[in-house]
Amino acid sequence: MVASSCGTDPGARSGAAEVTVGPSARVAPSAAQVRPSWPALDFPDFGLPPSPRTSAGPTPSPSRTTSRSSGRVSDGWEVTVYYTAVEKFHDGDPRAVTGCLKLDCSNGDDDLGTYPEDFVQAVEDEGTGRTASGRYLNWSYDIGFWLDSQPRSADGRALVPFVSAAADPGVLPYGTRFTISACGRQDDGSALPGTTCAALRRASWLITDEFTPGLGGSRHLDAYIGPETGPDFTDSDWYVTLHGARLTIG
Repeated sequence: MVASSCGTDPGARSGAAEVTVGPSARVAPSAAQVRPSWPALDFPDFGLPPSPRTSAGPTPSPSRTTSRSSGRVSDGWEVTVYYTAVEKFHDGDPRAVTGCLKLDCSNGDDDLGTYPEDFVQAVEDEGTGRTASGRYLNWSYDIGFWLDSQPRSADGRALVPFVSAAADPGVLPYGTRFTISACGRQDDGSALPGTTCAALRRASWLITDEFTPGLGGSRHLDAYIGPETGPDFTDSDWYVTLHGARLTIG
């Protein structure tokens, strides 16, 4: 998602009164910012999420922050997952898409192909999608659609499942590492499914993406979990928002 993951409906994830600001809040660079010189960051090797070993556990008390030798522990976070849409799991009416055929381009008018309408909508919501040809159709609100060899974050970096995350830079700056030490609760107040919580907790997250200043919030994160795994993915146990989550930062 080069500027990616900038959806149009940040309130669509939750029917609760609390509005979730999802991937739509992540900031997009201009075309000239797409290929910056990145500082060296040590990305861990990524494999499939390990077998679950924990349950969601109790909901932590919100807004309590303490320090531990292993890192700063901070409660009361909202964590929204985002993902890469996969064309083969969508079957909507065909929709022609125009945009850019290369990365360093914005608001292009080249023919990018025809895709299921619900797949294109998911790309606009999440910022990235894998086409049937294996290419990635990415989208940003200020760049439009473009074809790419991989999913991208808003700053042009390749997204890494169960590693890449986004936050307001004034809250958690670029390069900050954290883990989710308690999953909190879902929108309806229930605990997360054990498998989902365990995978999110076992991951080592790294801030490589950011929200538009003022839109993410002081205790809100987006966490990238990779490609969707089947039809109706948004009704699965993986498409979740965590409320009152606990982080270990650093």
